[in-house]
Amino acid sequence: MLDNANQNLDKNELTSAETENNVESNKQEIAEQSTEKETVKNVEVVQETTELKEVAKAEIIDKNKEAVDEIEKSVAENSENKQDGKNDADEEVAKQDYSKFTLEELVASLKKIMSDNPVQKIKTQVEEVKSAFNKKFGAFVSEKKKAFLAEGGNVIDFQFTLPVKEEYNSLLADYKKKRDAYYVEIDKQLNSNLEKRVKVIEDLKELIEEADATTMYHKFKDIQDSWRSIGPVPKSYYNDTWKIYHHHVERFYDLLNLSNDFRDIEFKNNLEQKLQIIEKAKALANESDVNFASKELQELHKIWKEDIGPVASEMREEIWHKFSEATKIIHDKRHDYFKEMRSKYQQITEKKLEVIAAINAYDTSKNKNHSDWQKSINDIEALRKQYFNAGKLPYSKSEEVWQKFKKATKKFNSAKNVFYKEEKNWQQENLKKKIALIETAESLKESEDWDNATNTLKKIQADWKEIGHVPRKFSDDIWKRFKAACNYYFDRLHQQKNNVSKEEQANVSAKKDFLENLKETKLSTKEAVLSAIEDWRALGALPRNMRHLEGKFNKQIDAMLESLSLDKDEISMLKFTTVVDGYAADNDNRKLESEQFFIRKKMDEATKEIQQLENNLGFFSNAKPDNPLVMNVKNQVTKFKEEVALWEQKLNYLKNLDN
Repeated sequence: MLDNANQNLDKNELTSAETENNVESNKQEIAEQSTEKETVKNVEVVQETTELKEVAKAEIIDKNKEAVDEIEKSVAENSENKQDGKNDADEEVAKQDYSKFTLEELVASLKKIMSDNPVQKIKTQVEEVKSAFNKKFGAFVSEKKKAFLAEGGNVIDFQFTLPVKEEYNSLLADYKKKRDAYYVEIDKQLNSNLEKRVKVIEDLKELIEEADATTMYHKFKDIQDSWRSIGPVPKSYYNDTWKIYHHHVERFYDLLNLSNDFRDIEFKNNLEQKLQIIEKAKALANESDVNFASKELQELHKIWKEDIGPVASEMREEIWHKFSEATKIIHDKRHDYFKEMRSKYQQITEKKLEVIAAINAYDTSKNKNHSDWQKSINDIEALRKQYFNAGKLPYSKSEEVWQKFKKATKKFNSAKNVFYKEEKNWQQENLKKKIALIETAESLKESEDWDNATNTLKKIQADWKEIGHVPRKFSDDIWKRFKAACNYYFDRLHQQKNNVSKEEQANVSAKKDFLENLKETKLSTKEAVLSAIEDWRALGALPRNMRHLEGKFNKQIDAMLESLSLDKDEISMLKFTTVVDGYAADNDNRKLESEQFFIRKKMDEATKEIQQLENNLGFFSNAKPDNPLVMNVKNQVTKFKEEVALWEQKLNYLKNLDN
């Protein structure tokens, strides 16, 4: 016992240099093993016991080892990823389309991305901002360079930069610095954890070699706690360190003979826990979500390795075989799932490529106006929805298709932007035209020249409709301004029409009474009818909304004239003068002009008829004067000449009114 105590004392007094040498020795041992094998299938732990080599050989021939190896590889990767935050619940920052951002907006976006998110989660976003910024800035520099050369500059003298570029460079440098520092720290932590685990393995080996029955079990429990408290190690070392550690843990239990009962209890407890894990693994085989099942299985493997000790040696192979079988069932199910998904991915890809082809083939050459382009925009938007509704692809498969989609939509957007750039210039011209109409309307809104102002405003309202679109930001304002000027004038006009003066109201009442009396009176002479006309005129003008009384009066006079024994031409002339005198009294120049146009038209028609009839008489030059056909033609000529004479009389009457 004394010798053992001295030996323990000697070991406890190892210098720090010796301890570091032991750590480095074990790290080198693990590194050499990792280099010698490509996968866990070729595990050969150098400088370990024959028992460990036998375990490795047994695992290689295990029919379930492929599934187990894949799960253990995932556990190793997830262990390392967890250290650098890749397993956090939060997804990487959502993507945006930066192609339409300005340089300033891109810099602001980069600044916000860096300030709002961990550096390990923004790689994709930063790369997209970089791509958009470099492309946009490169195009900007190219334009400046062309302008510089066009002005006679020498290419070697060209230099150009912008403050926003300097800010962008500074942000990018800051991002790279933080990113590099983050991953250096992660690598440092992983390697530190590896050194700690190698040190624990060394302590465990030393404990077994000492085999001090009075203290070894308690020290072993401390070693277990230390092992479990150590964080992740580099994934390339994860399985090897665990195998070496687990091998020595089994050695410890196999050599532990201080208390067989205590050891058996420990083995029994470990067996129960491992059987529970096996049952959980079997239950996962019925899980519909294969990704969830796979992640849960990885966690079970981690617990199996990290948290539960060995079982009795005669049970080890059997218990591991059961766990391997359960693992293989989930592995195969996951393999089948992804095989099916790969087939679906191909179908999704084909659908997306069909949409891309449709966008590329979309013809915009016939688009001539805003309406045409709006229809095309709606068509492309429908195709965009088809693209996204086709389904989702993993990043590795989607990126190439996504780039093709962006290229296709960019082709359409470029053509659209060319049109709307020209449309913008055209809209500026329309804006100038509409502002000119507004100024005209505003200049007339207080006008008292009702006829001219009304005609002008109606014309500019029609002109407004003919002018096309203006820039959207001015559209509402100029329309409100134009509408206000027009409404102001027409409100005044309507008020002027509807507000009948007391004098006009008296005229209406007097003329209504006069008309009623006239209907009851029988005028038997021409002079009496003319006197009635003069009396009607003397009663004054009617307001516009009562002009229908004028028509009733004219009809009454016509009926009275028809009852007199007068020449029909005289009656026609009296009817005509009654009507046009009414127009003249109302200053209705439009109707007077219309009467002149009508008379001239009738005169032309009658004259043409006379010419045609006289021409026809030439064919009857040898006929007798009393020939019925000749006499009929001559009578028609006489009739048309009388009509022309009457029309001339009416025309002269109208001309005299003008004077």
